[in-house]
Amino acid sequence: MKSSSDLKTMLASIHRKSYPAYKDLRGIYSFGDYTLSIDHVQGDPFAAPSSLSVKIPLKTAGFPAHYYKERHTRIALQDYLNRQFEQQVYHFSFRAKGSGKSGLISVSRCGQEILDRTACEITDTDVTARFTVGFPANGRTINAPELEKILFEFLPVCVRKSFLYKNQNAKTVENVFFLAEDQQFIREELKKQKLAAFVADNAILPRQSGVSDKPLSDCVPFISPDSMRTELTLPHKGKITGMGIPVGITLIVGGGYHGKSTLLNALESGVYNHIAGDGREYVIADDTAVKLRSEDGRFVKDVDISMFINDFPNKKDTRCFSTPDASGSTSQAAAIVESMEAGSHLFFIDEDTSATNFMVRDTFMQHVISRHKEPITPFLERARDLYTEAGISTILVAGSSGAFFHIADTIIQMDCYRPVDITHAVKELCRDFPLPPADTPAFALPQSRRIMTTPDFREPQGRSRGRRPEEHSHGQRENRGLKTKTHDRYTFSIGKESVDLRYVEQLADYEQTAALASILRYACENLIDGRKTLDQVVKLLLHQLETKGLSSVCGTSYTPCGLAMPRPQEIYACFNRFRRQ
Repeated sequence: MKSSSDLKTMLASIHRKSYPAYKDLRGIYSFGDYTLSIDHVQGDPFAAPSSLSVKIPLKTAGFPAHYYKERHTRIALQDYLNRQFEQQVYHFSFRAKGSGKSGLISVSRCGQEILDRTACEITDTDVTARFTVGFPANGRTINAPELEKILFEFLPVCVRKSFLYKNQNAKTVENVFFLAEDQQFIREELKKQKLAAFVADNAILPRQSGVSDKPLSDCVPFISPDSMRTELTLPHKGKITGMGIPVGITLIVGGGYHGKSTLLNALESGVYNHIAGDGREYVIADDTAVKLRSEDGRFVKDVDISMFINDFPNKKDTRCFSTPDASGSTSQAAAIVESMEAGSHLFFIDEDTSATNFMVRDTFMQHVISRHKEPITPFLERARDLYTEAGISTILVAGSSGAFFHIADTIIQMDCYRPVDITHAVKELCRDFPLPPADTPAFALPQSRRIMTTPDFREPQGRSRGRRPEEHSHGQRENRGLKTKTHDRYTFSIGKESVDLRYVEQLADYEQTAALASILRYACENLIDGRKTLDQVVKLLLHQLETKGLSSVCGTSYTPCGLAMPRPQEIYACFNRFRRQ
């Protein structure tokens, strides 16, 4: 390891040289209480910024060991430290001058959710923070004094103010730890008390706008109906009350603009923990929950959708259904089966974004179109079986069909953003408006062994001279060195294929999508061989991510900043939407 003095000497020696001379700086340098690693150097001042990291020994950082002993508290502390680092860096970005991205200092920008990110990681020995810097230049000539200013003046201030416990407000750090423990306690209580979700009294559910996830000020706080009020005694906050939504089938109804979708959106986000002040700190849902919707035009591969769709006029087998262009009903049926494979125990469904013919068939339609002429068994007739036979609960928002009242165990009416338990009253009404008997096909859990394959990323015929045929077997060797590019929060490309995740609505952060791109690339290069099932591939990946972290799938010699861990459900969703052979 070199010293910081060596780095200063090197900077002086390359001043005013051509920009590529910056690459000589790559390496690790000791700065006393932390080490600086220059991991990757950009090719020119207009290219993506250089990747750097600092490593602070835990003993130097000085945070109490119990703050990062458990996974949930470690992730919460990492998130807090990254936010502190972001605040400090903001004051110094672009204060060093030059052309292009010169002087840029950037770290991951965190949203309201607390995610496990590569930007800040705590191991058994140290705290590692990763960030990017635009190495300064005048034109394409190195401006070493400006980089020296960043590395020797700005960065030490940011590191010491962000990552040393003695420079933090001890009470604030303690509250981060307390909140993480309380949130984990609620998650464990959901299982013990057979609850699908919990919404604390006085929670703030509405958000500022469609582009801001921050809480809306001057809105109606959430207050639980008396009949559903659940009291929990948290380890640190003490007693809190809120609405406990039991497992089973829960229906959320109400007039337009009364808060149905607002409640559902908060519950969807409850698979993640949220920071203090978000308003949803104590809105907690089963962390395997999945939001389902129809997705016209999506790719479906070898999915057993026979529990919902059977007897196509063209005799197509729905026990192993594939299509490059699914309809609303087949896409929603496939999403349910895929989510079951991903281990989900709770479905969120909004009638507004569902395929109508998939959800329900009214009495008149059943008289006009007989059962043997209709291949779709609607969700209305399967929801109960999904709970009793597969242990999967449903929370459904509905506003147009009264048929759902008959299958619901719990019915919540949103009235001016206030929830009202109307279960008893509606069940009385259901006796006066019975559903006609349904000739529902017998329920059977889906059976499939979906083999994972990849597109052929090889060159067109005639451009692969000299390759042996066996190099293309099972689609593995030819996929080495695949390029990925993340375009936005819901889209990335791999090779020449694009993966569209716009309807995977519980993706909370752009960095999760970037991580999914790396995970899929790693699977294509190392795991997908035409023999393993999709489930086997994902389970191998999950084990690797749990034991070795995101760095093991990056495909680079260093761990980049800018990746956040997705849930298993989003990994399955990504693989299922990857258009392959």
